[in-house]
Amino acid sequence: MKEYDLIVIGTGSAMPVVDAVLEENPDTRIAVIDRDEPGGICLTRGCIPSKMLLYPAELVREIERATAFGIDASLKGIDFLRVMERMREAVGRDVAEIRRALDESPNVDYYHAIASFTAPYTLSVDGTEIHAEKILLCTGSKPGIPPVAGLESVPYLTSDTLLGLDAIPPTVAVIGGGYIAAEYGHFLAAMGSEVTVIGRNPQFIPEEEPEVSALAQKALGEHLTIVTGQEVRSAETRPGGKVGLVARDRGTGEEAEYVTDAVLVASGRSPNTDILHPERGGIRTDARGWIEVDDHLQTSQPGIWALGDANGKYLFKHVANYEARIVYFNAVLGERVRADYRVVPHAVFTWPEIAAVGMTEREAVEAHGADRVSIGFQRYQDTAKGEAMGIRDGFVKVIVENRSGHVLGAHIIGPSASVLIQEVVTLMYTDLHARTLVLESMHIHPALSEVVQRAFSSLMSPADYRRLLDDYGL
Repeated sequence: MKEYDLIVIGTGSAMPVVDAVLEENPDTRIAVIDRDEPGGICLTRGCIPSKMLLYPAELVREIERATAFGIDASLKGIDFLRVMERMREAVGRDVAEIRRALDESPNVDYYHAIASFTAPYTLSVDGTEIHAEKILLCTGSKPGIPPVAGLESVPYLTSDTLLGLDAIPPTVAVIGGGYIAAEYGHFLAAMGSEVTVIGRNPQFIPEEEPEVSALAQKALGEHLTIVTGQEVRSAETRPGGKVGLVARDRGTGEEAEYVTDAVLVASGRSPNTDILHPERGGIRTDARGWIEVDDHLQTSQPGIWALGDANGKYLFKHVANYEARIVYFNAVLGERVRADYRVVPHAVFTWPEIAAVGMTEREAVEAHGADRVSIGFQRYQDTAKGEAMGIRDGFVKVIVENRSGHVLGAHIIGPSASVLIQEVVTLMYTDLHARTLVLESMHIHPALSEVVQRAFSSLMSPADYRRLLDDYGL
């Protein structure tokens, strides 16, 4: 059995912890294990490759809008293979660099293999048993596969395997109606596929505010078909290499059939603990298989910590990076820092872009009461930059607690939503009167940031906000 000071499973957000440990004590013996290519899900199959595909899709939609500004531009064609190769080349370079750093680190043993617990603090990896009193689990997640009869017998894509495509399928049916479905539905449609998104929830992108989801469905619906409230029940191979799907309306019970060239399963993520066998290491998991952690991110087994997707809290790279800091403070420095998830932003890089942070309107009203909550609202098109960009319907919604002026939540749909939300995110980390700060600070004119400032200047009651949405047809 090989002894280590630290074992790390996963080469994503836990790697900065490894770097910090080695910088402080270069003689620390560390085992780093990953059955996949080094770099973690974000680099190899998630954030980075998907956004490298979504930017060309964004360019396609912008070119299509050019004539509205008096620009005679036309899309002559899309080299889909080049789009995919550009992504894979960039990811490959970064993966190779990380692998080289792992291989060349004198006190790191890098195992490109599967690891599983055999006993507390003991793992079997590549035929070798290894042991450490301190272990970091950064095991990520994998595509969730819904229980669709016959699905295992038909060829289907996931967010992982889609990255290997060299040719665009003429037609694609997407099973799922959340973040992944919205992003890849947009990408595939922009590349030339005829796309149908089939969501089981009655609301498209159900995690978002209803008015945000409705606008996203309306805008995306100009380029692809979005069906909600239907659950795919069966799949089978059809002549000519096609796939037939049968979905049932969850409200009426009526069935609908879809025949497609390709199926993309985009129905969420699931844990990677089936191979790890954490139960053998005395590590508890929840009913779905996510690793349970306390407020300090320590598992039920002292000295073993879980961060990122592994603990199933928030499956975002920026959360994993934040949790890596918490784990470093607690596992390495011996502190007792609690993870704070009050301000967790996210973005959906679809068309139009979506970003949000904090509470929804319903959550805010339930927590504080309607009389203590105000809603601010501003449309892009009612600002100078929004008018210049020809933006229609995009908006900023902010939710404020009346007495303190603290921001409870913000929701944005429109260009650069992921950038605009950051002003609100930063304010939510302070105890200051956020609304006053936004209104009194200078915002460049004419810039899109004014749409955020103006949202804070138009606060109203939730009831008045409902009436405003009706007036705008949102």
